[in-house]
Amino acid sequence: MVRIGLINEGKIPADNRVAITPAQCKWIRQHFSNIRIIVQSSPHRCFPDQDYLRAGIGVKDDLSECDILLGIKEVPTDQLIAGKTYLFFSHTKKKQAHNQKLLQAIIEKGITLIDFECLEHEDGQRIIGFGFFAGVVGAHNGLMAYGNRTGLFHLERVYKQRSFRELIHTYFGLHIPNVKIAVTGSGRVAHGIVEIMNLVGIHEVEPDEYLARRFAYPVYTQLKGADLYRKKQSGTYSRLDFHENPTDYESVFLPFSEQTDILLNGVYWEKNIPRLFEKEDIQSERFIIQTIADIADDINGSVPINLGDQSIEDPVYGVDRLTFQKTSPYLENSIDIMAVGNLPNELPRDASRYFGEQLIKYVLEPLLQGGSSVIERATITRQGKLTPAFDYLKDYAGR
Repeated sequence: MVRIGLINEGKIPADNRVAITPAQCKWIRQHFSNIRIIVQSSPHRCFPDQDYLRAGIGVKDDLSECDILLGIKEVPTDQLIAGKTYLFFSHTKKKQAHNQKLLQAIIEKGITLIDFECLEHEDGQRIIGFGFFAGVVGAHNGLMAYGNRTGLFHLERVYKQRSFRELIHTYFGLHIPNVKIAVTGSGRVAHGIVEIMNLVGIHEVEPDEYLARRFAYPVYTQLKGADLYRKKQSGTYSRLDFHENPTDYESVFLPFSEQTDILLNGVYWEKNIPRLFEKEDIQSERFIIQTIADIADDINGSVPINLGDQSIEDPVYGVDRLTFQKTSPYLENSIDIMAVGNLPNELPRDASRYFGEQLIKYVLEPLLQGGSSVIERATITRQGKLTPAFDYLKDYAGR
């Protein structure tokens, strides 16, 4: 018998998503006789304790009897249980400074850490995540911020809707003016953004047509790797080469900044990847972007004027074009930035259902069978030791 525990999210602010919903727990119980699921009591989970109890799932405060513990966000170091196997988003693979002590504690406590972010298919595509709903909420919030700035239309807040279906109903009768929107990225986040573009009736055009003229109706263009980067020496783009040698490339986004009202950014970024633009570029009169939803949300990352996260309740701030200082939103000489680190929390039930489906489909059985190549590639530590694939974290982990 394998005991799986769903932990109460301890990070502050509290996350209300969950890895497996009550209905999914019930399905697992019916189809896997060798699994027992225990849910740690939580006052803020989007599915309350009572929903799990009604599904026949035990609810407890103490999960020390469990073998495998599932969470979403980083687990506070004082809540880690020594010797267990954990699955959650640790945000340590890029050596994030704010999570260094977390990885050190995981090692000290002899924990096996399987990171959701590192679960990938053979071709490198992410298996599991909340990117689609981050894209949905981020695109909505980006449009909302532009509407607030211009006064041309009004959008309700996502978190006040009970579901994605209910959110869609708020778009009935919505009239979007003749804006031009640049969507960057090609993964799950971008798919979520494009879903909103289609739902609100914004037409897609090709990048070259987008650059060539204005339109009598609202349009967006989706900019993927080949549209955003080129090799410095040859002017070409190869996806494989770009990911292996990103410093050999430069961004070619700036012409789009001269034609774009709203930027909805969903590109993956790490420190060696060129930024879409440099912060000094926003001082140019040719840079006409008024609103940026940085859904990828890397501080000083692909959007260099991302100065940090806001809360779900207050998601937008301004950045002064001349001083680059943070301001109130919607000021004349500022660019509005929407940057929130937990966007899917605005649609937690839908996001959790989607996440749980992928977890059950791709991860659960290999996990119970002792592992697979997919699980192995996502295992950062095994019983408190860094695995070979993550040995590059040795200095970061103090080992």
